[in-house]
Amino acid sequence: MSNSASAVRLIPREILFGNPDKTQARLSPDGEYISYLAPDEGVLNIWVGRAGEHTSEPITHDRDRGIRWYFWGYDNKHILYGQDAGGNENWRLYSVNLENKEVRDLTPFENVQAQVIKTSKDHPDEVLVALNKENVAAHDVYRLTIATGELSLVAKNPGNILGWVVDADLHVRGAGAATPDGGADLLVRDDEGSDWKTIVSWNSEDAMSSRPIGFTKDGKELFVIDSRNTNSGRLVRMNAQEGTYRVVAEDPQYDVGEVMLDPDTYEVQAVAFVRERKQWAVLDAAVEEDFAAIRSLHDGDFQISSRDLEDRKWLITFQSDREPSAYYTYDRQARVGTFLFHANPVLAEYELAAMEAVSFTSRDGLTIHGYITFPLGQREDVSMVLNVHGGPWGRDHWGFHSVHQWLANRGYACLSVNFRGSTGYGKDFLNAGNKEWAGAMHNDLVDAVEWAVQMGYANPDRVAIYGGSYGGFAALVGATFTPDLFCCAVDIVGPSNLVTLIRSVPPYWAPMLAMLHKRVGNPDLEEEFLKSRSPLFKVDAIKIPLLIAQGANDPRVKQAESEQIVDAVRERGLDYEYLLFPDEGHGFAKPENRLKFYETAEKFLAKHLAGRNE
Repeated sequence: MSNSASAVRLIPREILFGNPDKTQARLSPDGEYISYLAPDEGVLNIWVGRAGEHTSEPITHDRDRGIRWYFWGYDNKHILYGQDAGGNENWRLYSVNLENKEVRDLTPFENVQAQVIKTSKDHPDEVLVALNKENVAAHDVYRLTIATGELSLVAKNPGNILGWVVDADLHVRGAGAATPDGGADLLVRDDEGSDWKTIVSWNSEDAMSSRPIGFTKDGKELFVIDSRNTNSGRLVRMNAQEGTYRVVAEDPQYDVGEVMLDPDTYEVQAVAFVRERKQWAVLDAAVEEDFAAIRSLHDGDFQISSRDLEDRKWLITFQSDREPSAYYTYDRQARVGTFLFHANPVLAEYELAAMEAVSFTSRDGLTIHGYITFPLGQREDVSMVLNVHGGPWGRDHWGFHSVHQWLANRGYACLSVNFRGSTGYGKDFLNAGNKEWAGAMHNDLVDAVEWAVQMGYANPDRVAIYGGSYGGFAALVGATFTPDLFCCAVDIVGPSNLVTLIRSVPPYWAPMLAMLHKRVGNPDLEEEFLKSRSPLFKVDAIKIPLLIAQGANDPRVKQAESEQIVDAVRERGLDYEYLLFPDEGHGFAKPENRLKFYETAEKFLAKHLAGRNE
């Protein structure tokens, strides 16, 4: 441990991984109130206060898992939020009446998952929700009246629907339907009583980089992200009858990310491309000066988190690498932004490390992008943690990452790479990951380590592999397929056997099975191939210590995925630690469980990477 590392003040885990001070700030529809999530008796709840004043009060009183997502009803009288039981992802939708604080369970059904589809300012007392209450494998769409809890069916799912598209009048008029080859069809109907017709068919090469965004105001066209006849997902304006289209926005390498629509005209105002950082392309001159004013407030990447009904006030969230989320209100008439708060202001008392964008060339010629965070004052021959993202169909972003800051503060470099199969870099890069779990996707991770060693950044004898979900699978692959590269591995809710993983997905994932078979493998036709890519069947190769953590109620990666490999390493007398959280699912929502995991992981990494321990 160098003097520069040991001189840096230790950031307590409680600050990095406990509850934030305030998060997910939102404006009320009338612009008069600001809401956010904050702890009440140590549990995240919804707080509301009048805008411009410094007093707020909790309007919910959860005492268990905490509330993690919520939104305002357009009636300005209710806030709605989701809650599951122990991490089982069977979300129920609740409403809170802001006048009398009454909480109502709007979807009081056992073993049913509620998905919020759409709200509308023109239908302030209604929400469209999808529920799998008639068939556990298929979510039908219901119109929900917030004030009464009344539900009425508006769209029946035949069993192949991946998602729904709603028009300006809150009618379900579009759907994405899975096809047997791993592709998807875009279905449209004239009204809720008409038959569906297919206007676009995406094959398996295009399906994951294409998706509908929404209808135009008159319902005659749709905005769609479409990667046909090109590499990247571009935004197009498509005729809802014929499927003909014209391009609205595109980048030759990067897919369109966020699309910002005018809440009254439904026209596109701006699109974001996530390159090394998020960059907005403004398409509507009416917001050009607003975006310029917002950019002058803060040098972080931003999103417009909420807008009032008059579209005069916006709430802006900024993300930055050395600062937790910063929230501002923005007055469009005055072009003035006002700072509200940081998500975790106590971090300002500590020195944080920069997150740097990096890239290298893989062994077969692909450009791989990623991010590295160094311990302050150190860039040479440091212990390193390869932090692998989940999905795998997602990507790492620039911004504030608690794990990066924690590892850098403890004396390690933290490297996150967007290996092939990651999203956002065009369909060729995405599809290069097909059937490459533990294959070329892992080679990209190996190449990342070798790049960091060649650059002189990483000590080759002290590299750990760490991740959750797919990243947990990658950690197990690192321990079994390339056991000489890493000195230890940390697996959080990662699968160990691809056969049992795919055979045990939640029943409502049925429409995604063809895609999983195309991109990972089909256990009925390719069992031996999937076993050849599964860490469970290469346990004899393990030479390094393992830390495995699992939620008992995980619906995606079942408890058995961790326990079967734990049993195998135990039988062989190998070095391992296993944490099972009986009240968690696919990740750790409760701060006491998060803190228990990170305490264990910190001791584990300090032992094997010679870093600092709180």
